[in-house]
Amino acid sequence: MGTRRISREAALQFLYQEDFTGGPGEFYGADLAERFELFCSLFQVNKKARSYALELLRGVTGNIEHIDAMITSSATNWRLSRISPTDRNLLRIATYEMMDEGGVPPQVAINEAVEIAKRFAGEDSPKFINGVLDAVSSTIKK
Repeated sequence: MGTRRISREAALQFLYQEDFTGGPGEFYGADLAERFELFCSLFQVNKKARSYALELLRGVTGNIEHIDAMITSSATNWRLSRISPTDRNLLRIATYEMMDEGGVPPQVAINEAVEIAKRFAGEDSPKFINGVLDAVSSTIKK
């Protein structure tokens, strides 16, 4: 497994944890790097993967309103609050990667999210994530 995959998985696990330890707006505070460092030491995250994971976390948390709006408009008939925390955070990470200019090509971001969903999410999640991210990708291209 590549370092970037490990980074994405660490970012997913951290965001998932944050969903349950704080309320909206509370967990995306200024001490993100500090909290992530503690998370990494507790869960023994590969040192090489930490910098990209932190970059993803900063990007997601810094653009959360825009990212969530893109996901909401692309997830037809789904409120963001109804999407499982794992799926929601995977969508956020992949959407940020697609939005980041000079970053990851959309197809790679989508594929990585689908592969991670196969490992961490429900049975129907990979199809759902693929569909939503495909719509997000189309929106970003416009």
